[in-house]
Amino acid sequence: MSESPPDRLSNDPRSKFHDPAALERGIGIRFNGVERHNVDEYCISEGWVRLPVGKSLDRRGMPMTMKVKGTVEAWFLDDAGETAAD
Repeated sequence: MSESPPDRLSNDPRSKFHDPAALERGIGIRFNGVERHNVDEYCISEGWVRLPVGKSLDRRGMPMTMKVKGTVEAWFLDDAGETAAD
């Protein structure tokens, strides 16, 4: 796996942008200069994140989200070498 996180990543296992290996390493997100811990999906090249809206759920029981545009930075929380050594 590369040292930079994917351009687009989703927490939803039904999404084609879901990558369990990347999520297992942990992803840090900085959106508009503020570190966020509640991001459901992001796209660095398009400059947006999906954030949950309160405790609302859609008809499938998934959290309601809204897309917010801005500057997105992403990084891995764990090094690839540390994960392989454990």
